[in-house]
Amino acid sequence: MSAVRDDDHLLYAPMVVADIDEVFALEKQVYPHPWTRGNFADSLGSGYNAWVLRDRDGALLGYYLLMAVVDEAHLLNVAVAAGRQGEGLGRYLLDKVAACARGLSMDSILLEVRPSNLRALAVYEKYGYAEIGRRRGYYPAHDGKREDAIVMRFVL
Repeated sequence: MSAVRDDDHLLYAPMVVADIDEVFALEKQVYPHPWTRGNFADSLGSGYNAWVLRDRDGALLGYYLLMAVVDEAHLLNVAVAAGRQGEGLGRYLLDKVAACARGLSMDSILLEVRPSNLRALAVYEKYGYAEIGRRRGYYPAHDGKREDAIVMRFVL
C-alpha cells in the first residue's frame, strides 16, 4: 500500500499508527458517540484496510476503515472533517472504499448508520447503498439509551 496523489491536492494513504491521535481527534469532532482511540489501534493491529485523506498541506480531511469478511466488505467507520463536509469528500472516500473492496474481490459492502444521521444516510443513498435491515439498539445514545442502526448494502 502506498500513498496516491490525486489532482495534486489530495493525498490518499494507508493509515498508520502515527495517524491514530489525529484520526481520533477528528472522530470526536464529528460523532456524538465516537470510537475510542483503542478501537482504531485494534483495527490497525487486526490488519483492516484503513486509509486517510489529507490536503496538500497535510491536514486530515477524512478516513475510513474496511474489514473483509469472506465475500463482503464491512465499512466499519468513515468520516469527513466537520469543516469540509459538503465538498464531495464523502463521495470521494466511498469511491475509494468501493475500489478497495473490488481489489479484495468482494461482492458487496455492508455498513450500519444511525437513523438520526440524516446527512450520512443521504450520502449513502445517493451513492447507491440500499437499506437491507435494522439492528435494534445497536448504537449508544444519550442518557444511557440505545439507537437502532440501519443496515445498508452496496453491490459491487
